[in-house]
Amino acid sequence: MMQLSFQNYPQHVAALIDAALAAANPAAAVRQNLARNGQSLTIGRSPIIHTHYPADGRIFLVSAGKAAVAMARAAAGALGEHLHASVIVAKRGERDWQAELADSPLAAEPTRHQLFAAGHPISDEVSLAATQAVAGMLQDTTAHDLVICLISGGASALLAAPRIPLPDWQLLTRALLESGCTINELNVVRRQLDAVKGGGLARWAAPATCVSLILSDVVGNPLEAIGSGPTVAGGGGLAEAVAVLGRYHVGRKLPISTWERLLQVLQQLRQQETPPPANRVHNLVIGDVRQAATAALVRAAQLGFTPQLLTAQLEGEAREVGRVAAALARDARPGTCLILGGETTVTLRGQGRGGRNQELALAAALGIAGRPHRVVASLATDGEDGPTDAAGAIVSGHTVARARERKLDARTYLDRNDSYAFFQKLDAAAAEPPAGEPETAVPSHHIHTGPTGTNVNDLVFILAYPDA
Repeated sequence: MMQLSFQNYPQHVAALIDAALAAANPAAAVRQNLARNGQSLTIGRSPIIHTHYPADGRIFLVSAGKAAVAMARAAAGALGEHLHASVIVAKRGERDWQAELADSPLAAEPTRHQLFAAGHPISDEVSLAATQAVAGMLQDTTAHDLVICLISGGASALLAAPRIPLPDWQLLTRALLESGCTINELNVVRRQLDAVKGGGLARWAAPATCVSLILSDVVGNPLEAIGSGPTVAGGGGLAEAVAVLGRYHVGRKLPISTWERLLQVLQQLRQQETPPPANRVHNLVIGDVRQAATAALVRAAQLGFTPQLLTAQLEGEAREVGRVAAALARDARPGTCLILGGETTVTLRGQGRGGRNQELALAAALGIAGRPHRVVASLATDGEDGPTDAAGAIVSGHTVARARERKLDARTYLDRNDSYAFFQKLDAAAAEPPAGEPETAVPSHHIHTGPTGTNVNDLVFILAYPDA
């Protein structure tokens, strides 16, 4: 057990992160929920399906999201020669996905097992091509077939069949992402304007049985919001989507031509009947932020803290949540580790660079300034906090004072949404720390994990150490 000393907080935070990410391992989650014994297939721990498939039945696999490759490898290992065909859609640029499949049965027959690396968070031409490949693969399914869908964070962008031209779709998505709307609100709009979402994939799979194993990246695990619900019907109608567009004044942020085309499509949708949901569909969440937070909770106790999970449904504006985290840190009893899971949003006001976790941490740093034995860390479990190479940030009661000595004003950087530059400059100026700050804390406020291959929202760790 590490000594419960403020000087050890970088190691403590690292241990909590390691435990949380291990619990969110996507391949392990699939293996725990998919098992085959000859012709017998068990899906889910309950299970939701335990059946014998006839000789003329085929198994198709669709895997989309940041964990698509890891989940597909695990599923292929369980299904073996019974897997007939697959389409895997991963995020471009994270890793060499082709190399990661090199020793998998999925690489042996590329004509039957297709791999795409598409754009995220904005859909691109590859997203559309991958989705067309899914539709093509499923066009002749029968009632004897089984379609297994593996959905993880990022699937909303990676699978796309927009009802408006792609350039308009990209502009709309960007405007919503920068508006400060929640992921649920964003996906309400996506479900109305994208044919694969809102149960579209399940309808393509019919009349086959369709089962989705879902790694949730949405607070509260609303099935219709995760990946915009490709196998889940409903989840907000057209009126709700229009309300979101109005609430965030999206029309003012788009070119007039784009907005007019969008209005035309919305009018057409008003005149159409909602397609009925597909039958024989099962959706199962196999991993989420609560599992990751619980693992961190156990690790915190092993380290000597008195841990408490405050919530797994954290939402709100990142800087406001950061202020709340700071208040919790100030009031926490020494020896306490508080954990919060969920996902915040950022409303862009400035032209800076950062992410929701870095912005949360920067706001928290201002709130705990002068409280030397308090620490707040905020982590994106996918390892990517906004358009940066950081997964989040760690701050202590010394952070603001240290920044001031380097002529960095934390509040100015927060006001212009420039948290990444703040922590980058602070870490680069690795000179002598102010009196009382441990040298082990100097090298990095940024958290760098690299892409983790999973995504179950964000985690906030609040550590209160005994006074020296």
